[in-house]
Amino acid sequence: MIKDFTEMPVWQKAMDIAEKCFNLSENLPKKEDYALTSQLRRSAESISSNIAEGFGRRTSKDKSRFYDISRRSAFETKSHLIYGNRVKYFSEQESLEIQNLIGEVIHDLNKITNRLSTIKP
Repeated sequence: MIKDFTEMPVWQKAMDIAEKCFNLSENLPKKEDYALTSQLRRSAESISSNIAEGFGRRTSKDKSRFYDISRRSAFETKSHLIYGNRVKYFSEQESLEIQNLIGEVIHDLNKITNRLSTIKP
């Protein structure tokens, strides 16, 4: 039984995504500080934050809501990575490595929310 959100493998992967996106955005041009840099970091960090918040909620419905928000942030982060690759800020390899991790997190969140939907209040 998981006693703390930090024990959740999905949260651990989400933190890896946030860390990788932070490091990836370190070398972006200064003109991107309030655009792509900020958006990428915020959306990536939001994935793990909402997993943590969902873990702390009491009802299955409330938990699912935050896991869904986390899932949306994962898709947003993926979009920022694709954009960064298309405008040649990130290499395809850098971008794909994180996108693959995002795919795993989305898959895990889908499994969690599907399981929660079977629990009666």
